[in-house]
Amino acid sequence: MSGTPMNRRSWLGRALATVGVVALAGCQRVGEAGTRLLVSAEELTLRAQRLLIPREALAPEYDVSEISPDFKPNGSISPAAADYVALRDAGFADYRLEVGGLVERPLSLSLPELRARPGRTQITKHDCVEGWTAIGQWTGVRLETLLDEAGLKPEAKYIVFHCFDALTQTEDGPRYYESIDLIDARHPQTILAYDMNGEVLGVPHGAPLRLRVERQLGYKHAKYIRRIEAVESFDDIQGGKGGYWEDRGYAWYAGI
Repeated sequence: MSGTPMNRRSWLGRALATVGVVALAGCQRVGEAGTRLLVSAEELTLRAQRLLIPREALAPEYDVSEISPDFKPNGSISPAAADYVALRDAGFADYRLEVGGLVERPLSLSLPELRARPGRTQITKHDCVEGWTAIGQWTGVRLETLLDEAGLKPEAKYIVFHCFDALTQTEDGPRYYESIDLIDARHPQTILAYDMNGEVLGVPHGAPLRLRVERQLGYKHAKYIRRIEAVESFDDIQGGKGGYWEDRGYAWYAGI
């Protein structure tokens, strides 16, 4: 394997993160005391990661020869929402990524416009909370590039990704969403991917655009992104916990 070896601090930080996430994701029914304990574990995980791992430390990257022959698509694999189906059937020719919220200059970008910006290609390992891993190559625009173009307002603390898919596969079901803080948003490996393994990103893997935030578990890698919003808090977004699965008990910070 050609991935960068982890040093002692990195190993400890990843170990703490994994313990925290497994505890949170594996507990479906907990009492009030248990909930407080899990929240404390998540806060400890976040603090440990931020303390021990440099902000721009890279997740391991791999050689082309190490790409997995079968990369399992996780979560939704074919959104049924009418707005998504219409875009898909037209080859995403009319797709536009909206970047708004607490920004000075809201953006509305087509796929060709996104591809015209400087891109980054990386071969990384996807770690799913279900227990499987796979290595894939991703190409896309760095999220930081778009945030700098839009100009974040001082009160912006988080970046929220609003998606086309509803895991209930109903028109009126809650749409998938995720969020990350500005440290992860500006990380060199945090990209909005439009290509996978040298080809245009396919529908099962999140076409036309998906998040790759390589230092976090798979459920943070939002697929089918329709718009990005800079916010100060999650209070008024669905369940207020910062993500579809977080609203259902998962850890908001899923660092590895």
